[in-house]
Amino acid sequence: MEDRFETPGLRAFLESLTEGQVLSGTVAAIERFGVFVALDEGPDHPVFPGVGFITVPELSWRSLDSVAEAVETGQRVSCVFLQFDTWNMEARLSLRGMRPDPFQAFADRNPTGRVLRGRVTRLVPFGVFVEVADGIEGLVRPRDLPGSPGDAASDTVRVGDELTVVVTGTDRQRRTLTLTCGRPPSVTDGWPTG
Repeated sequence: MEDRFETPGLRAFLESLTEGQVLSGTVAAIERFGVFVALDEGPDHPVFPGVGFITVPELSWRSLDSVAEAVETGQRVSCVFLQFDTWNMEARLSLRGMRPDPFQAFADRNPTGRVLRGRVTRLVPFGVFVEVADGIEGLVRPRDLPGSPGDAASDTVRVGDELTVVVTGTDRQRRTLTLTCGRPPSVTDGWPTG
């Protein structure tokens, strides 16, 4: 069933693409699960609005509430080719791949132990997310929040609160940042309260 959408020239076009190649086209349709792109150099897709497709995570380095925050129908885009999806007969693309990853630059400038100020953006059962730079959020676990042990996050902080936090861990591959509201290991005096 691998050729369920195959038309003359479609497979040849998709097989001619190389990983990392930059392709241009027009946003043909926006769906909650991603974006279809009609590629300039590519054939039409027999079923989908475009032969290129961008999944939601590949739209932006930032977390999106809606796909429409990243692109609009009819918009011209240039994307990086990731892979040939043989099941859907489409080119998987990355819009975010056209820009450097801001998380990596942030990690370069902010090693473990760095003290930062940030704003609480979300309360979740396993802690709170604090935005410490534009589009960069880190997690503070409940035990690392100000207040008494056992207090729920919602008892000690609210969305919009400003906190002073310390970087306790950075995972560059997963693009995750862990924070604490406690003292950095080497600081004993003059710690600012959040």
